[in-house]
Amino acid sequence: MKYVVGARGSKLSMAQTNWIISELKKVNPDCEYEIKPITTKGDTDTRPLFAIDQKGIFEKEIDKAVAEKEIDFAVHSLKDVPSQLDDDLIIASVPKREIVNDVFISSDGSSLDEIKPNSVIGTSSLRRAVQVRRKRSDVTVKSIRGNIETRIKKISGDNYDAIVLAHAGISRLGVDVTFTSLSTEDFSPSPGQGAIAIVARIDDSQTIRMLKKIEDPDTRLEIEAERALSDFIDSGCRFPLGAYATSDGSKMTLTVYAFSVDGEQSLQVTRSGDKNNPKLLGKLVGEELRSKGINDLALNWREKVDEWNTT
Repeated sequence: MKYVVGARGSKLSMAQTNWIISELKKVNPDCEYEIKPITTKGDTDTRPLFAIDQKGIFEKEIDKAVAEKEIDFAVHSLKDVPSQLDDDLIIASVPKREIVNDVFISSDGSSLDEIKPNSVIGTSSLRRAVQVRRKRSDVTVKSIRGNIETRIKKISGDNYDAIVLAHAGISRLGVDVTFTSLSTEDFSPSPGQGAIAIVARIDDSQTIRMLKKIEDPDTRLEIEAERALSDFIDSGCRFPLGAYATSDGSKMTLTVYAFSVDGEQSLQVTRSGDKNNPKLLGKLVGEELRSKGINDLALNWREKVDEWNTT
């Protein structure tokens, strides 16, 4: 049996997809896999990510190819997948998650605490931008785009003194670079960060059974809690928050951080519940955030983004 796999053409996406294929071959030794690179809006639009008013900018075209049977399944960074998929698609498998932390990479090896005042820190993430400012109000945070290697190279020039990235990206690419790991308390990760989603057609039971063989049950339940939260409060690139679920036996704990656009106000909710009912946990955390005023924070974020888009 031969499967055609869709993915972005970036080095990170290819590395993730090849890792998925290597895992699948271990449990499906008689199957063959062909990768079909597909260009997405997020690959061609060079604006800062927060300025692109569209969900799924890194996956929409690929999932369309799945739905139209041009490919058999798609491999995505899970954090790029909207909380709601088309009715004919399903996240068929979620393999074991990578480390969720963000990392700090600087030109001189200094940490975020050590870097000089007025340094320029690059990030493509609104969430990380505010988290950096909350830790170091004396630095400048500047938007940065490009693949991981390109962003790392930019800190050796004149434009950036440091960057913040996801640990999962440099780990999957095997990039040899000195970095400082940032705590999930100060840099709570994006919902789904570090996880991979494999999307298939909901009626393709044979492919789904094959993909399920490499699913990690705990990772699946954890990301379902995080995605349920995102869906409940409609977060995303234009309203970032940090959310991280962890499992311990039959219990799951979901911790969420949300910030005002200036970083001066914050909300934090931690709640535990039954691991086997992750969507309820995500909804309950979302309800608590709403009761604490997260809608006001969201409004301020969107007003600021609209201001950035017109300047």
